[in-house]
Amino acid sequence: MSCNLTCQETHANECQNQTNPVFVAVYSVVCTTGITFNFMALVVFFCCTKSRSHTIVYMINLAIADLLLVCTLPLRIYYHSGYEGLSQKSCEVAGVILLANMYGSILLLTCVSLDRCVAVCFPMSSRVREGRKKAPLVCLGIWMLTIGASLQSYLANTNTQKINQTQCFHSIPKYAFKLTTLTSSLTIGFGIPLIIMLLCSWGLVRAVSKSAAAQMPGLIDSCRIQRMVSINLAIFLCCFLPYHVMLVVIYFHNNKRIPCSVLSAYYYTLMATCLNAILDPLAYYFTTETFRKNVEIDTVRRMLPMINVSSDGNTRSRAPVSTVML
Repeated sequence: MSCNLTCQETHANECQNQTNPVFVAVYSVVCTTGITFNFMALVVFFCCTKSRSHTIVYMINLAIADLLLVCTLPLRIYYHSGYEGLSQKSCEVAGVILLANMYGSILLLTCVSLDRCVAVCFPMSSRVREGRKKAPLVCLGIWMLTIGASLQSYLANTNTQKINQTQCFHSIPKYAFKLTTLTSSLTIGFGIPLIIMLLCSWGLVRAVSKSAAAQMPGLIDSCRIQRMVSINLAIFLCCFLPYHVMLVVIYFHNNKRIPCSVLSAYYYTLMATCLNAILDPLAYYFTTETFRKNVEIDTVRRMLPMINVSSDGNTRSRAPVSTVML
């Protein structure tokens, strides 16, 4: 296995050039936009939100995870720009953060969907209310799980295999060659969260559509809730599904030479997972009433400094009940 993996890593270097303008462009956009959007999201959540719901707790942790990820992207930009000098350790640390962010984002997005679903489907349940109060503990558990699993996946072979100093960001995921680890990633890290999100999305749309309040204009904006469900599922599938498909493809090339086209596809799907760092804040804007209103009000105040505060209050009073209540 170790000999086969070494040969595969050597082949990976032969397939890919270090300099890649597409990676440089995409990582640069994600880095600059991700820092701006996620920092703005944290400011809104901490400074402009009076009552912090349980869903907001998950979103805050998601924004922090995305900020940690985008802070490592300058290393990837530097590497793919053709510059030398990055140590393998720095590449591995950046890889650990990317992997932890990916599975952390998956679990946090799942928690957001589950929290909204149970809040709508079981609004009077005392057990549900008590369970939702454990959101900070759930987030702590997610951080411990994702960081621990990511460290194990990246560093498990350091004592048994000599590190190829020329790999850096062109390395192959070692756990893709281990059936037990790959199975855990595909089930616990992706499959089960996907099933939960699908069930929660279906349950949420069904509950809202059958609610008597949804039939009363101005009380519940069912279109916005359906849009929220669609956006969350789109982010989840577009960012994370291609990567996990490529892990399965790589596993089936375990005992033979991986085609260069497969390796290229893997690196591009890995890059696609980073897009969630800028898509998550957009989801906050389009699906969270509090976030949307604060961003819009601040923008309007800068553009129209003479705006009447009372008119803003009237606008708030006419707003339909939306996902902020979840």
